[in-house]
Amino acid sequence: MRPLTRPAVLAGLASVLLLSGCSPVTAPEADRRVPPTTPGPTATATAAPDEAARTAGRYRRSGGTEDVYGILRRSGPEGVPALTVWTRDPDSDAERFDALRASVTGYLEREEGLSFEQGYLMDVFGPDGSLRHRLDARR
Repeated sequence: MRPLTRPAVLAGLASVLLLSGCSPVTAPEADRRVPPTTPGPTATATAAPDEAARTAGRYRRSGGTEDVYGILRRSGPEGVPALTVWTRDPDSDAERFDALRASVTGYLEREEGLSFEQGYLMDVFGPDGSLRHRLDARR
């Protein structure tokens, strides 16, 4: 190599490393402290998990919408309930969603003892597994 080429190559490599954000010090704990707030999937399997199917069965027996065949409850960001609902209803208009939302949350609060004091997150998937509605009702 020529005398000037070698320092130029080394300087170029150093700048690439600096610009790439590489660092020998990482803090994986920092990533675990804050729950992810990114949206969930936009599609899912058309079959609801067993736990979700059982919850939906109880919901329907208590007078809930017959089209609902899955309701999954889990803890979301900051501990708010994150709900996933599977429905056979292909209609995705806002009026039907509002009725479904009120029916499902009313049942879960009244019959299953779930608290919505801090709000909730809800994803509704249609019969083909596509996302129909995503609601962030956190307070």
